[in-house]
Amino acid sequence: MNKKFVILADVTCDISKEFRNEYDVELIPGHFTTPDGKEHVGDCSWDEFNREDFYKELKKNPAGFQSSPASVEEYRLVFKKHAEAKEAMIAVCLSSALSGTYSFMLSAKELVLKEIPDAEIYICDSRRFGPVCGLMCIYLAELRKEGKSAKESFDWIEENKNRFHQTGWMDDLSFVAKKGRITHAKAFFGSLIGVKPIGEFDYNGMTTVIGKGKGEEKTMNILLEYMARHIEEPENQLIFIATSNEHIQAEKFKELIINKFHPKGAYVCDVYSNCGINVGPGLMAAYYYGKPISEGLVEESAVMKELLAK
Repeated sequence: MNKKFVILADVTCDISKEFRNEYDVELIPGHFTTPDGKEHVGDCSWDEFNREDFYKELKKNPAGFQSSPASVEEYRLVFKKHAEAKEAMIAVCLSSALSGTYSFMLSAKELVLKEIPDAEIYICDSRRFGPVCGLMCIYLAELRKEGKSAKESFDWIEENKNRFHQTGWMDDLSFVAKKGRITHAKAFFGSLIGVKPIGEFDYNGMTTVIGKGKGEEKTMNILLEYMARHIEEPENQLIFIATSNEHIQAEKFKELIINKFHPKGAYVCDVYSNCGINVGPGLMAAYYYGKPISEGLVEESAVMKELLAK
């Protein structure tokens, strides 16, 4: 196998064209349907839709949108292409707790191995979803640049995926709860004016509500302090600030992050169609590398409780 391995991103990794080109990451598109019954290819871009119009229609008619991953056959063809070229590959997908994508990829891998027994295919169940998975792909690209093999890089991401955090809010939890992407949401259902439900990832990549802020500015300051308790070596990191159509708030949060942590880079990232259909409008959250997340989010919840009490 060639030493330079291929990084494959599931469509829900929400990694933009610009980052895919810069870090040499290949996207495996997904599928989604709109309320008019038309099928579309999800490709982490807004080439086909206007972002604002997409989220406006999604909020109005969430049941009219449905998303689906690539099929086993589509994954098989991608894996086979690279295996025939003698290229090792790492495929990153959203959490198996949220989708069948991981099992689809494993089935595709088995089929390829029957044809090409020496194919080197690693499937990463990210235990996450959305732009943080794209951030994981960038970490893999940096390991590749350092000369690490596919096996070494895969082992690193498997060992450290529980260190990738989400710190932010979701304005309307009733939407995301219906899609099964969040836990501990009952006390925060609906869109409450001025209240910002604050979420963090658990072990399975589900967003868990660990507190609620009051007011945008105050909540952003709490989020910054929460990040400070968990982030490690921010000056060496890229930090993603993801948003599903809350770009003004995301840009403001980005500037606060830059001023406080001085990271290597901070970027506002879109949540695109396939992930957006399941997250809905109103997400604004930072994704970064930090301390391992505790079991049951015990430590993280305690920190948030302390910060909210101040």
